[in-house]
Amino acid sequence: MVLIADKWISLPPMFKITTFFCLVLCLFSCTDSAQSIRQDIAEDADSLRFFPEFNPLTKKYLRTKKRQSARFYKDHVDQDDFSGMFLVAKNGKIIFERTAGYADFQEKKRLTAETSIHVASISKVATSYLILKLCEEGLIDLDSDVRQYLPEFPYEGITVRMLLNHRSGIQYYAYFTHGKWDWRKKLTNQDILKMLVKHKFPLNFPPGRKFSYCNTNFALLALVAERVTETRFPELMKDKIFDPLGMNNSFIADEYDNWDELNSSYDSKWKIQPFTNLDGVYGDKNLYTTARDLLKLDMASYSQLFLSDSLKNQMFKGYSQEIRGHANYGLGMRMSEYKGYSTNFFHTGWWHGNTGCYSTLRDDTTCIISISNKFTKVVYLNGGLAPHFGNYYPTFSFE
Repeated sequence: MVLIADKWISLPPMFKITTFFCLVLCLFSCTDSAQSIRQDIAEDADSLRFFPEFNPLTKKYLRTKKRQSARFYKDHVDQDDFSGMFLVAKNGKIIFERTAGYADFQEKKRLTAETSIHVASISKVATSYLILKLCEEGLIDLDSDVRQYLPEFPYEGITVRMLLNHRSGIQYYAYFTHGKWDWRKKLTNQDILKMLVKHKFPLNFPPGRKFSYCNTNFALLALVAERVTETRFPELMKDKIFDPLGMNNSFIADEYDNWDELNSSYDSKWKIQPFTNLDGVYGDKNLYTTARDLLKLDMASYSQLFLSDSLKNQMFKGYSQEIRGHANYGLGMRMSEYKGYSTNFFHTGWWHGNTGCYSTLRDDTTCIISISNKFTKVVYLNGGLAPHFGNYYPTFSFE
């Protein structure tokens, strides 16, 4: 029997069978299977094992979130000739994605979803995962003095953890090299360490006293990784992060003989931004990648096969509580904390004309990525979309 207009009506047997199969088909058509979700970001069986299976999403949910994401993109991102990638994913399923602009404006070569662009300080997220994986292998201890791995390092009491959470007090290399380094000569990570040894520049504050964002910390972390593995940082990232996760359009740039091989960076008026003597330093930057590859890294971050929960808990924990506010920093991860709201974890980037923001909404397994190779601040507005996916404070800026 079936209820029609408040009356129970008997149906013939054949109609009952047909109705049953229709209901089954409807059930399957209203969801996307976990397998298809994982295949959205995985290209081979090996990388699939690092991407956990989540509950399927209904078509109604996908339609609603796609509409909201598309509206957000139109209203806040697709402005002033945007050139870059914008991606929104839930449970590894790409809900909305747009790629716009040029890899080479002069030649009118368009950006594609496979075009690798510089993501500036978002690189720190990938560097942090590498360091934590080396911790898991027993090669690094987060609370050991840096001199255990770099014996010539001239400062006492600075730990690996302090480099990761920017509490070391070390000065920024772009500042202390001024006047002491030939700007026509490319600076390397090893050069930074040599200058610290030679000049022993004063620390800005005693180690651990407070937070102060500084690229030197992550340049030194890359050296620590190289020393304990006897492998160069670009190869380490490839072997331990990019290849296992199928991040086939990701690499660390360094020591290029022909920098023109890399995709260009532009100011807001499409004027190309030249490379400088600081472009040889990696760990703090120099990750070239795509929005889809960053999504793969995000998905793997939920899996214990990629990294233990114990280390991830230390990564997604705020260490700078000495000043009241909504901003905090974990291990290579920024966070926006508002009482009564879920924490929004993210990292921004800005180098030459490249800007970007990677947001990972951990309570809701949602990822929002905005990266650009043409200078713009619209990429920092991801927080405005976050409330559509969970209980997040509606901030429109991560600066």
